[in-house]
Amino acid sequence: MTLQTLAEQSQFRLTGRLDEVEALCAAFAERWPEAARSFVYGQSAEGRPMRALLVSRAGAFTPEALRERRIPLLMVQAGIHPGESDGKDAGFAALRELLGAEPLEAPASGSPIETHAPEGDPLSRVAILFVPAFNTDGHERTGRWNRPNQAGPEETGWRATAHNLNLNRDYTKADAPEMRAMLALLRDWDPLVSADMHVTDGADFEPDVSIQVEPVQLGDPHLRPTGTALRDALLAKLTAQGSLALPFYPEPVVEDDPSSGFQVTAYSPRYSTGYFPTRNRYTVLVETHSWKDYATRVRVSRNAIVGLAELVATHGTAWGEAVREADRRASSLGGEDVVLDVEADEDGPGSVETVDFRGFAYTRDLSPISGEPVTVYDPGTPQIWRVPYRGHVAPSLTVRAPRGGYLVPRPYAPLVADRLTLHGLEFRTLDRATDHPDTEVFRTTAAHFSSEPFEGRMRLTVEGSWRPEPQPLPAGSLFVPIAQPRARLLMALLEPRASDSLTAWGFFNAHFEEKEYVEPYVTEIFAQRMLDEDPALTAEFRDRLTTDPAFAADPEARRDFFRRRHSSWDTRFALYPILRTAQSAGDH
Repeated sequence: MTLQTLAEQSQFRLTGRLDEVEALCAAFAERWPEAARSFVYGQSAEGRPMRALLVSRAGAFTPEALRERRIPLLMVQAGIHPGESDGKDAGFAALRELLGAEPLEAPASGSPIETHAPEGDPLSRVAILFVPAFNTDGHERTGRWNRPNQAGPEETGWRATAHNLNLNRDYTKADAPEMRAMLALLRDWDPLVSADMHVTDGADFEPDVSIQVEPVQLGDPHLRPTGTALRDALLAKLTAQGSLALPFYPEPVVEDDPSSGFQVTAYSPRYSTGYFPTRNRYTVLVETHSWKDYATRVRVSRNAIVGLAELVATHGTAWGEAVREADRRASSLGGEDVVLDVEADEDGPGSVETVDFRGFAYTRDLSPISGEPVTVYDPGTPQIWRVPYRGHVAPSLTVRAPRGGYLVPRPYAPLVADRLTLHGLEFRTLDRATDHPDTEVFRTTAAHFSSEPFEGRMRLTVEGSWRPEPQPLPAGSLFVPIAQPRARLLMALLEPRASDSLTAWGFFNAHFEEKEYVEPYVTEIFAQRMLDEDPALTAEFRDRLTTDPAFAADPEARRDFFRRRHSSWDTRFALYPILRTAQSAGDH
């Protein structure tokens, strides 16, 4: 069988289906039995195999052997969005070249992007774990217009899974069977660097690729210098091969308005780019530009993969030691302030600068279709855009880590244990009931449900704070220590205000719904009695009527004032069901 992809054979008009993935993985393993292994790591919702290809000449083909010999592992994840097939076709071509076979086939029309032969033999010093088609069901839902804002190939797969879930929003909640399989793969292999291959949406301009690396804005601050070095070195390699490469995702701040400029993207852990830094590992988001032809995009993606292999071969030993140090630091986060969410900084010193961006001439006239201004680009006329760029982030949520860890009461132990296991987090089950005088509870002062579902869930945003309050725990509850290497990921999941926590994804929504009700006429009866018996309450109520016009005009709010102060009020309403403790593992 040929080792060329259908993309190369068709002069980059087409991309193959899942049968090509299966055939090429088998062909690589047959051609290079000493250097390539193909295996299935999961099954999709529709029953399709999820396949990976491990390639290395370093002599280790199991996770245990890689760890024992300290061989750095680069994972290349393609096809999380199957319409963005560049990474799949580029990955097979890059691995073929790294193994010593023919280089990527050039299109007949030529391409402005060069491809240099790999430097040395990276595979003698690294292993590469290639996932060609993460979303296998979406990969097979092909159509000519699945990616209408993209220049080729002629037919592509569909963005979402058979459950209509976007896998690049599923890393923390892990609802999709495909994501559960991926998390198991990560638990087993623990890649040092993970590259997620994508194609942009958005404006039209000259740059052909953006590279974003973490930890740079996120995660352990001590890893950020090496993350920045990785990013800059890869950008330099791509630039040397003719790319106009960006260090940020080039989406206008105001949709469809290039004059609004750009800003650094802050990725939360629902995304691959935000998830890996919570694990103290490096991640690289490769986004080729959707309006470049498919041949160009595949060549740029190939260059990114080969460049990463070269960089991991050169620096992987040092980076591996850096992440092991980060693991040790994470195990000592108890009692420390931890940044859980960030956002683009628009107010800090030097937060906004004006940049020269290589775009195309455009007009913004009123559209006869929508009746609002619409951007029309002239890709034949390059133009420098002088636009604002917000290149820094600032913490938007900082939480002090518990000194001991988290306590999960028995009713939620199975659900939470399942997610903790998926993410490789440590916990243990309490074998006896206990009273905990040191527990903290999170009592919510405000809860806001989403008005419509997102990724299959009704999201929830809560406000409130932790405060000391003893709580009994039955046998069968869980203790989850903060002293573990993935403590940042643990906090991202269990801190209720974190943007991609289990709370935010609606796992505990029932706790924020009232279950017992008091008729208005009954409220009137006991409210009058409360006023008669409590002068301080009477003064508080009258002051509220005087100082808060909205409250005074809202009958339900006035009745609620008394319901919340009456002994019939449900003290567990809006109480986050997970606790925190200052006690360590040996005290439980």
